[in-house]
Amino acid sequence: MKIRVGVIFGGESVEHEVSIISAVQAMNKMDQEKYEIIPIYITKDRKWLTGEILKDIEIYQDLDLLKRYTKEVVLYEKNGRFVLQTKGLFKRIVKEVDIMFPIVHGTNVEDGVLQGYFTSIGVPFVGVDVYSAVVGQDKVFMKDIFQANGLSVPAYTWFYDVEYDEDQEKVLEKIKSALKFPMIVKPATLGSSVGIKKCDNQEELMEAIQDAITYDKKIIVEELVQNLTEVNISVLGNYENQKLSAIEQVLASKDILTYEDKYIGNSKSKGGKLKVAPVRKSKGMASASRIIPAQIDEKVQKMVEEEALKAFQALGSSGVVRIDFLIDTKKKKAYINEVNSIPGSLSFYLWEPTGKNYTDLLDEMITIGIRDYKKRIAKTHSFDTNILKGFSEMSGVKGQKFSKLK
Repeated sequence: MKIRVGVIFGGESVEHEVSIISAVQAMNKMDQEKYEIIPIYITKDRKWLTGEILKDIEIYQDLDLLKRYTKEVVLYEKNGRFVLQTKGLFKRIVKEVDIMFPIVHGTNVEDGVLQGYFTSIGVPFVGVDVYSAVVGQDKVFMKDIFQANGLSVPAYTWFYDVEYDEDQEKVLEKIKSALKFPMIVKPATLGSSVGIKKCDNQEELMEAIQDAITYDKKIIVEELVQNLTEVNISVLGNYENQKLSAIEQVLASKDILTYEDKYIGNSKSKGGKLKVAPVRKSKGMASASRIIPAQIDEKVQKMVEEEALKAFQALGSSGVVRIDFLIDTKKKKAYINEVNSIPGSLSFYLWEPTGKNYTDLLDEMITIGIRDYKKRIAKTHSFDTNILKGFSEMSGVKGQKFSKLK
């Protein structure tokens, strides 16, 4: 009997379309002899749709047609089964799932929201848990944890939008006292390089902050690493065992890697073994121009590999993550930029050079998800005893408060 895998993607996120690309790629590479693949698309207005047509990337160009051939559903537990049931007056179960596979990017989906829902109803799922998802989405939380674990990060500071609105000069002074130009301004909880800008002076800094605030309430500002080379590595596993992928050197068209570099592609890059996608048809992170393996010093390579494993364990990650590093090539120093808990294209292109194809990678991720679920349910999460049995509302201070309300 096939394992029924609910692949969930989309959502109310600025990375919505990136999620669709990643999910359709994955669904088309899953072993159909072993898995029944059930697509679940979350629209931008938070409706959950399911239907076989969702496996076709072309359908997302016509949302009216998409809705006509799909059913709006909810996921819940019913008598020990996890079911997708239609909404409306005449409800019916259209599918059952054995395990959920979130392939989502950005706020409202990747940041622990979905993982929390899955945990609350008890359905098994692939990838990071709630805690890892939360810190993996918030760059401030992430860097604080890295520093506490002795990992190298670029100098940074952060603030809330309300602080900037109330006292702009105070925030600017805080930034200038902690960092020096050039700087990078980022929305703290977004990914895919959305809202990120490089600043060489205060005027550019203010413009970048105003732009970042349109995306997020929490803003992080970092000092730009000099003599910069950006490299990424993927880690597969859980807290018990981990494997490392090849390291890629990503080629940016500007000073920093942009959304366009990642998802639209670049047709004019030189050096190394590049993988370049046509601009007219993005293939997700596989579209980015890159050199694999990265052309970096052997000492730096070892540093990246060791720090990647430490970061993975520090965040309690699971499944496949991508860890991005910033390298000062002159100092031969590697700084962790961030961990992507559900990376674009699930970083399959980083595993191919190691001999692991995308189908095998997805299979291992699902296996790890099942293993994580078994370990999770083996732990004690509640007690059989009911301490409220025989409880009198007149007993204790709280009881006295309730009685006064009557």
